[in-house]
Amino acid sequence: MNKLWTNKISNHTQLGGIETSVLDNGSARGTRIAWINTGTGLRYKVVLDRAMDIADAFYGQHSLAWISHVGVTSPQPMSDGGIDWLRTFGGGLLTTCGLSHVGGPEKDSFGERGVHGLISNIPAEIESIIQPDPVNGKMDMSITGTMKETKIFGPSLELRRTISATLGEATIRIHDEVINRANTPSPHMLLYHFNFGWPLVDEGTDILWNGSWQPRFADTAKIFKEGNNFRKCPAPIESHLGTGEEVGIINPVVDGSNISTCGLYNAKLGFALSMRFNKKQLPVLVNWQHWGPGEYVTALEPSTNTLIGQSKARAQNELIQIAPGETRTYDIELKIINNEAGIKLFLNNFKP
Repeated sequence: MNKLWTNKISNHTQLGGIETSVLDNGSARGTRIAWINTGTGLRYKVVLDRAMDIADAFYGQHSLAWISHVGVTSPQPMSDGGIDWLRTFGGGLLTTCGLSHVGGPEKDSFGERGVHGLISNIPAEIESIIQPDPVNGKMDMSITGTMKETKIFGPSLELRRTISATLGEATIRIHDEVINRANTPSPHMLLYHFNFGWPLVDEGTDILWNGSWQPRFADTAKIFKEGNNFRKCPAPIESHLGTGEEVGIINPVVDGSNISTCGLYNAKLGFALSMRFNKKQLPVLVNWQHWGPGEYVTALEPSTNTLIGQSKARAQNELIQIAPGETRTYDIELKIINNEAGIKLFLNNFKP
């Protein structure tokens, strides 16, 4: 960020920062949030009472996120069976899934699990909010909190999340630590459900990723088929009314540092959104496409596993077990690219 503001501001909030508040109406009443403003046009709402997930997100006047009909709701910790999760799925830029199950509802000798686990309905205990201090050269800001997915006799997993940004940079950085606080090993699955909507997602928007892929359900695939162009957002599709959707499971390529890059590019808006994650931490990328009229969304979802659920992952010897006291870390960065040279360099990552 240039320093044209030197000697001209009295408070960092003239440039950006973190502002906390409580929503007071409708299904979100009483829910704590934090708005993070990077001073670049990128600003986003962290829902502190929903695992510090991110709801609304904007770059300038343009929304980046898809928001479901329900939007933000207060946490519903008992919405943990069957498909109850869908009742409180607000979409938003990020909904966290896990910490011990990702996938559809299931039941086995180890217990019963609802869609995508418990974590997104657990409030955070805020540890710190660090504001920028540009006058003294401190441009970074962050908010840190912990969420406890626990019960007596276990499992007892804790998510410690830090969301950070820098004044003058259009970036979102997420650093997560998942800790097993119990005295026995715990199953662990984690998926970052990043949901993108209009106007970033529009007819002709490029969906960008590299890697081998397969449809989640090959026998019913109509989009994720060889020869189809499933990397361009289509117009709304009548066959996606109601429960219509398709999912691609991707084995993403990496650079020399094991970093995978994916994202979206809308040429009409003149900017791209880049997402970077460490494949050693998150080896799978899921692409959800749901083009229903009035429910028009695509998601890019780095994950520890495919969407097979805890039971099948255990049977296939793919289920992560976190030892007592062990910590697993995860890092994701989202960035807005709005200049011609940067966009060209970004798009070069995805040439055939």
